[in-house]
Amino acid sequence: MAKILIKGGRVISPAQQLDDTCDILIENGKISAIGKKLDSKGAEVIDAADKVVTPGLVDIHVHLRDPGFEYKEDIASGTLAAVTGGFTSVACMPNTNPVNDNQAVTSFILKKAAEDGHCRIFPIASITKGLEGESLTEMGELKELGVYAVSDDGKPVSNPQLMRRAMEYARPFGMTIISHAEDLDLVGSGVMNDGPVATELGLKGIPWVAEDAATAREVMLAEFTGAHLHVAHVSTKGSIDIVRQAKKRGVAVTCEAAPHHFTLTDDAVRGYNTNAKMNPPLRSEEDREAVRQGIADGTVDAIATDHAPHHIDEKNVEFAIAMNGIVGLETALPLTLKLVEEGLIDLPKAIALLTNGPADVLDLPVGQLEEGGDADVTVIDPDFEWTVETQKLVSKSKNTPFGDWQMKGAAVCTIVAGKIAYKRG
Repeated sequence: MAKILIKGGRVISPAQQLDDTCDILIENGKISAIGKKLDSKGAEVIDAADKVVTPGLVDIHVHLRDPGFEYKEDIASGTLAAVTGGFTSVACMPNTNPVNDNQAVTSFILKKAAEDGHCRIFPIASITKGLEGESLTEMGELKELGVYAVSDDGKPVSNPQLMRRAMEYARPFGMTIISHAEDLDLVGSGVMNDGPVATELGLKGIPWVAEDAATAREVMLAEFTGAHLHVAHVSTKGSIDIVRQAKKRGVAVTCEAAPHHFTLTDDAVRGYNTNAKMNPPLRSEEDREAVRQGIADGTVDAIATDHAPHHIDEKNVEFAIAMNGIVGLETALPLTLKLVEEGLIDLPKAIALLTNGPADVLDLPVGQLEEGGDADVTVIDPDFEWTVETQKLVSKSKNTPFGDWQMKGAAVCTIVAGKIAYKRG
């Protein structure tokens, strides 16, 4: 295996409290040394001057669509999009066809990841069989295969007693329960955020209380059972505050924010833009600012993309029937770095939200740089300016609201297990 020396970069590894200009030597898939002026003899040298060198980025919320919906994305294309965006590890959601609710489907994903994947894949299994919200999956068996978390993402577990049992079942296995916090009765037939824009466009609204009520229920159940609850894609002021207050009480709760929710508001829907249709929906400016403040004060533990590819035929329809979701793996890094440019957080905090923060949420063995550890490394050029050209995105699907946006910051080299998985240009 190739010997690689990453030379002279600003190395930031929040898990090690490391922020210094130094070299990283990679041998046999491992980090053999981190230090000053390391010997480059026999190594491929990557000049990282004026670059930032970080642990490989970690995304704990992606939809790879494989098995069953490979026309939208598959493990090969989704992980290629991941390494292009700087991600070396992704956790994939279970709403595939068949649903990842048993060992056979999990095994299929792991096997295909080993054969076709460009980065590490950690499958997330479903809480309930078939995502039907009626009976629990065999979490113990799934844990044996290396499943770290369960979620019915895309759907809430509406029955509170079943969610209580899920938490009680998951807790002794050390598995995280990931909640898609949404009260479907309050959502009704809503298709975007309930507010002035929805009224103006004549579209049915989804009120903030649909998310807040569900988040409050999940937090109370986590407090009651002692289980680790992770709230996916928080998007409202109320949800952020519910998680903030729960943490103060010592509840084992974490949460993630998606770049689209801290970057855009429901104004992006104007013109009936289906690439701005997602679940939870883009919210008001007040909500967006609350998510940003949650990132700044530590309420938000991780930035996660909720990468949700859809074929153009599923988006190029009237707004009410268009599928929810956007692709996000290739735009997450610059949108996060924009928070640094705006002074909301510093660079080490931004890197933590994309590395050890998400890894810690699911207790994944990734997200840090240490001697003897796996060589998953991302080299970032924070000043690289580029334009989002929708049709040039690596993902099979092109459903992004950021088409033609000017971005600043990109991964220029992504290394997975000591091998260069992506190099810009």
